[in-house]
Amino acid sequence: MNLNHLNLSVQDVPAARIFFETYFDFKCDDSKPNDTLSVLSCANGFVLVLMNERLNENGNKTYPDAFHIGFFLDSQDHVITLFDKLKAGGVHLEQQPQKIRRTFGFYFHFQTVMIEIGSQVKSEQ
Repeated sequence: MNLNHLNLSVQDVPAARIFFETYFDFKCDDSKPNDTLSVLSCANGFVLVLMNERLNENGNKTYPDAFHIGFFLDSQDHVITLFDKLKAGGVHLEQQPQKIRRTFGFYFHFQTVMIEIGSQVKSEQ
């Protein structure tokens, strides 16, 4: 069984759509993108739904402190390349890529979502 979609509540759907298309290779599946909801997909079939936070029935606008989404890349070089691309694009990055437990990566926030970028650390022999 595979997790095949995720619905994220965001402050600004058009900005979030552009962000995930630009940095994470998602493609918009909406015939008419709008500021309320956007459906994105990626090459492996995963679907990311972006929903404006104003649609939250109970008015919640924040995630729990430790909630985050993660992208696991195939090498430390790819982590650094994405870090540099995000930085060049003006994305605020709170930390440099570094060894974190058994991975190499970094965390940052986009709107109200914490995002982790990581890869396995090559074992030392």
